[in-house]
Amino acid sequence: MSHNTIFKNSPFQERLDDLNLVRDWTSWNGYKSARTFDTLASEYFAIRSTCSLMDLTPMEKYRVRGPDAESFLNRLVTRDISKLEIDKVTYVIWCNDEGKVLDDGTLFRLSDDDYRLCAQHHQLDWLGISSLGFDVSIEKETDQIAALAVQGPTSYSVLSRAGFEGLDKLKPFHFVRQQICDIDLMISRTGFTGDLGYEIWISPEYAINLWDLIYAECENGHFDIRPIGLNALNMVRIEAGFIMPGEDFVTAETAIRADRVRSPFELGLSWLVDFDKPYFTGKQALLMESKKPVQRKLLKLSVEGNKPPADAFIYNGKNGKRVGTVKSCVWSPILKANLTLSDIEFENGICPKQLWAEIYYQKELDWKSSWSLCHISKKPFWKHPRSSSTPPLLY
Repeated sequence: MSHNTIFKNSPFQERLDDLNLVRDWTSWNGYKSARTFDTLASEYFAIRSTCSLMDLTPMEKYRVRGPDAESFLNRLVTRDISKLEIDKVTYVIWCNDEGKVLDDGTLFRLSDDDYRLCAQHHQLDWLGISSLGFDVSIEKETDQIAALAVQGPTSYSVLSRAGFEGLDKLKPFHFVRQQICDIDLMISRTGFTGDLGYEIWISPEYAINLWDLIYAECENGHFDIRPIGLNALNMVRIEAGFIMPGEDFVTAETAIRADRVRSPFELGLSWLVDFDKPYFTGKQALLMESKKPVQRKLLKLSVEGNKPPADAFIYNGKNGKRVGTVKSCVWSPILKANLTLSDIEFENGICPKQLWAEIYYQKELDWKSSWSLCHISKKPFWKHPRSSSTPPLLY
């Protein structure tokens, strides 16, 4: 990151700056955000073995309110959200008229006519255009809401000891509002790690108080708590099989070439498309696509060997035809395997039965190539039972 580059500071920035030992910063939606704080290994194992803290403030957040809030959002996203109850969260995607994915995110129902939509990228323009004719107000509240992810096996224990109440009854994709040390906040059982975890939503003026309240459990010697950056999060989200717009596919808004955009079916997200609900943007195009054989799909592939398959081409082992590309990959320390999300072409709706990755790697300044067999995983590579157990185990 250039020293002359000016980024917005997070409400947690004072603590983040103190804890970042390697000064590895980048921009996330205009905010100064850490790639790494210390070592990637220590941050990864904090998520998988103890407790991690991550600043989520840069995430795009939109408040949708008004008499038509439900009908507008149900028109916007592909999933039927009419049954979404107050104090619950759901995962959603939305498409353009051609049925190509614009973004994904989480939708919180705060009251009858009040929702919060969280997205990876800027969506205010699309939301504004899509809301024409609906009695709703849409406000970007990214800067008005500080957010902190608390993830890992001991996250429940840390928060309970810090004074949070009712977490023993809080189920995945639910949230509660409470007051701690005279601070009003909202805590949801959500995350991007495939593990036990929570996300806390609070007014920016109380962000430092919240951080200190939680981090005190580390300083007092009760728990090992570490801040984590985007690099560690990227590792665990691949293990969990979560897709990332801009990494695993090009969004319909940013794509220049027509063949780069992807539909929910091509991203393995057909379960998010509900044709039984009223009209939504992209419904007709998706209905037509659903009647045809799948042409391609983003698959979870584990790749044999220890050579990193970054940007590797994938070939059909039977005819030698190139059929895909690795989009995201990680060497999983806990699973001891190369894990990838790979874009694979199908033939007449059928996936090739034998897939091989052509991997190029450098050894002592000399480039070499190798071939590694790939294995399709229909389930997430990693999903621990504690991610959904209620109440979680108390340490």
